[in-house]
Amino acid sequence: MDSRPPFAHTAAVIGAGAWGTTLARHLAETGMEIRLWAFEPEVVEAIRCNRENSLYLPGIPLPSRIFPTASLEEAVQDTGFWVIAVPSHAMRPVLTRLNQLLPSPVPVIIATKGMEEGSLKFMSEVLTEVLPPSWAPGITVLTGPSFATEVCRGKPTTLLLAGQDPELTIKLQSLFMTPHLRIYTGSDLIGAQLGGALKNVMAIAAGLVDGLDLGLNARAALVTRGLAEMLRLGAALGADVHTLYGLSGLGDLVLTCTGPLSRNYTVGYKLGKGLPLSEILQQSPTVAEGVRTTQVAVDLANQLNVEMPISQGVHGILFEGKHPQQAVTDLMARAAKGERDLLLTKHSST
Repeated sequence: MDSRPPFAHTAAVIGAGAWGTTLARHLAETGMEIRLWAFEPEVVEAIRCNRENSLYLPGIPLPSRIFPTASLEEAVQDTGFWVIAVPSHAMRPVLTRLNQLLPSPVPVIIATKGMEEGSLKFMSEVLTEVLPPSWAPGITVLTGPSFATEVCRGKPTTLLLAGQDPELTIKLQSLFMTPHLRIYTGSDLIGAQLGGALKNVMAIAAGLVDGLDLGLNARAALVTRGLAEMLRLGAALGADVHTLYGLSGLGDLVLTCTGPLSRNYTVGYKLGKGLPLSEILQQSPTVAEGVRTTQVAVDLANQLNVEMPISQGVHGILFEGKHPQQAVTDLMARAAKGERDLLLTKHSST
């Protein structure tokens, strides 16, 4: 007898990048039927004809239980829950289109790691703005240290699923759990999303450190002080700082700052080697969320009077024409501090 929740037989995955396709594949392998929406018609065609997302996840076979489509209406029709994995800048436009197709409320899992430029909102806040209030209790966030290709290859991975309805969160947790993917639950939506977003900024900084050949000492310092910035901004936003010591904060930070599979690390590394940002972004079909999130992080820091010198330094390189070596020099030349300034004091500095 099937013990899964009644909504757990068919799901929609909105967004067929590497992570969205990976989650669709993972759920399909548990026996579910998955409708996978892709923005690009060529991605739909590649999956239909070759059972492979050759643009975003090449070399990974996709089960026949994944049904690709370029129609949002077809993707969400008669599905029990949604996983949304579009880039952060596409979240509001896609949700606005979905708002015209809504069935009765279903659980929504946000798998996007980023924040909205301009509004400075988390993805859960964008969702609650666009969709009717009846959908809000079913919002959860899936995040944590995870490279898509490693999940596809069955490498052990742990993630955080954060939601405000404990019963629903536990039910969704059970759907994702397999021998190689372990899910922990939490209730801190803000902390879960902040960690998943800011780690991308720090990954760019870590790539810069390695691109400039500054050494392992410098990278270790970057990770530590990057965590301090995450904690300070999290405290100012009302997050539970314990969340940021966990999978979505420290865990994801370590992964993306030390793993060359990270798109954001790669952007930073190439910047450190002297390539211009425009050329780097043109070379990759995938989105490096950290570029957009850097602007959001600096805007939030200014608004809340939280000092975030690493984020400011990355912003200077990305948007103000500052040379990477000068940004490092400026960081190292800052006034001496005590390490107890590291963590939660809103106005402390790195």
